[in-house]
Amino acid sequence: MEIPRGNCRDDNKARKQIIKDFYASWIADHPDKKIWNNALRADIYVKFKSINETAGQASKSYESTLEVIHLSEILANASLIKVMPPKRGDSNQKPYSKMLIMKYKKAMLVVGFQRSTGEYVQYCISRR
Repeated sequence: MEIPRGNCRDDNKARKQIIKDFYASWIADHPDKKIWNNALRADIYVKFKSINETAGQASKSYESTLEVIHLSEILANASLIKVMPPKRGDSNQKPYSKMLIMKYKKAMLVVGFQRSTGEYVQYCISRR
């Protein structure tokens, strides 16, 4: 799979599709849509919002798109850096009572905690 390295609209669109295709394949291999995280000592779930947010953000750069390919490894091994409240006025973060910023190697993982379900949900992966 060749990942475009440029910053033009077509390259971003191609990377977005690569990310969505990767998630489709990952979900086929992980029908329960979750991975145990060692630091949180809890499962991190992958949901539809996870895919949309990550595809939108990670497709902006070649490096961030590469990080998504390591989804299982990142979800399992990311360490907690800080806990923040959800962004005010951000409808995508509205379901979460807190946002966890996590790091694994060069990848940044943002996880939302959904108080109503008690679940940690992958929100976004990128390289920072």
